[in-house]
Amino acid sequence: MADSKSNPTPTVAADTADAITPVAEASERIHTVSSQADKAAQFIAEHGEVAFTYEEERAVLKRIDVRILPLILGAYFFQQLDKSSLSYVSIFGILEDAHLQSREYSWLGSILYIAQLIFQPLAAFLLVKLPTGKVIGTAVVCWGTCAAIMAACTNFKSLLAMRFLLGSFEAMIAPSCLAVTQMWWRRSEQTLRASYWNAMNGVTFIVGSLVTYGLGHIVSTKIYRYQTIFIFCGVLTVIFGVAFLVFMPDSPMEAKYLSERERIIAVERLRANQMGVASRQWKWDHVKETFMDFKTLLWFLLIVAISIASGGISVFGNLILKDFGFTNFNAILFSMPTGVIQIVIIIGSAWIATRIGRKGIVITGLACLPTIGTVLMLTVPRTESNKGVLLLGYYLVQCLGAITPMVYAWSAQNTGGDTKKKTSSAMMFMGMCTGNIIGPLLYNTKDAPLYRPGLIANLIMFVTVGVLGLLIPMYLMVLNRWHAKKREELGKQANIVDESMVRRKDMQDSKAVELEQNEHAGRNIEDDNGLNDLPDLRNEDFIYVY
Repeated sequence: MADSKSNPTPTVAADTADAITPVAEASERIHTVSSQADKAAQFIAEHGEVAFTYEEERAVLKRIDVRILPLILGAYFFQQLDKSSLSYVSIFGILEDAHLQSREYSWLGSILYIAQLIFQPLAAFLLVKLPTGKVIGTAVVCWGTCAAIMAACTNFKSLLAMRFLLGSFEAMIAPSCLAVTQMWWRRSEQTLRASYWNAMNGVTFIVGSLVTYGLGHIVSTKIYRYQTIFIFCGVLTVIFGVAFLVFMPDSPMEAKYLSERERIIAVERLRANQMGVASRQWKWDHVKETFMDFKTLLWFLLIVAISIASGGISVFGNLILKDFGFTNFNAILFSMPTGVIQIVIIIGSAWIATRIGRKGIVITGLACLPTIGTVLMLTVPRTESNKGVLLLGYYLVQCLGAITPMVYAWSAQNTGGDTKKKTSSAMMFMGMCTGNIIGPLLYNTKDAPLYRPGLIANLIMFVTVGVLGLLIPMYLMVLNRWHAKKREELGKQANIVDESMVRRKDMQDSKAVELEQNEHAGRNIEDDNGLNDLPDLRNEDFIYVY
């Protein structure tokens, strides 16, 4: 982004875009970078700090969006498709063909999340130590293979084993997508990008429902219908995984599809995040701080609560729709609007949160929608005339899909230090796994058609989420005041501007921000706490967002 001297007449698009603060001029100094510093600091020290225009920065951002975003969208889509295939085949005879009891079907839903829970610590370690692109691509190929092999499983034990393997490889994908989001985009850009790949849940609902509807009509004497669906999903995933390995760079510093100058700009624009990019060093003090961090615990509780609700609905959703009085195929078709609802609500709520700069209040507002929907499903009788009202309640419950990505982005934006970012993300996904293990077990096919125990548990969880959405910002305000006091004690300015969250038009209107820009321009790499791989609680320059 150019400053006011080099770009006095920005375009309308520039006015509303996020501000990037380049250094004032190319640095000819030789920087001394600690061996404990982030790889981005070493990269800048080797290549030098550069001045760049706003147009250059936007061009680099566009190239990142065009190359990196589709890859993580695809990875998350196939992960959700393979994971949800059990729900799709639930109404096409897998219970009868594989001789499953009601509780065994519930365990097939939960075992995947047990595997993800077990392998989250390993996933965090691998994401710190190994190249991110190679890790994700390998995981995609492996779980796609598992999904295809599930077609050979015709009893509970074999299905349980393959679902466990599927979950162990899928444990990598969600924290990987979050790590990629933190690695390539500024904090002000992360909420929307995280919403895009999380919106793949909705796309999966639509595509998965259409594919299942079509494949479900294939009748063979050689193969069960659920086996056809497993083979189709698994083979497509493997093909995508190979493409991912070919096209996904491991970090902005190693993106060969960018020129050297573009790579430098891609790294420089992330400095305001105060989060680092990639260190490839595992630091146990970061791990300790993660487990001692009260805000991380609050987000863990929040993600557990919403995952308990989503876990049960995702596994039993089609069965609940069927018990409204729809046929098997109609149940599949009526689940498709769920995908549209999730896409709109996930991206729409992320846009609102970005505009108002408040995620807590948005989460509380979102929690009200599934709360109303659950009440409708609990109180409205299951009669032919009430199908429309029951569908409305079911669709309102599906709005819960926007809460999980909001929590992921909120936690990620408020965590600094490479190892702490990965371990904090692991905790979030361990919470997600815990909730998704518990969720399906609160439902039982014997409770059909009302499923009252599961729906009542969901109602309690939605209320809990709404309350936490109001309480967590209060604690973040306390942390910001604490950091301001620390800055003052160190002789720094107590009130600083968070450049990573400021839009260009706001910077033009604020003289204080302009002064902060000039201060940043002269800051050395050695003095940049974010590039020195400090965790957020020990980085007094880190500003928490609400």
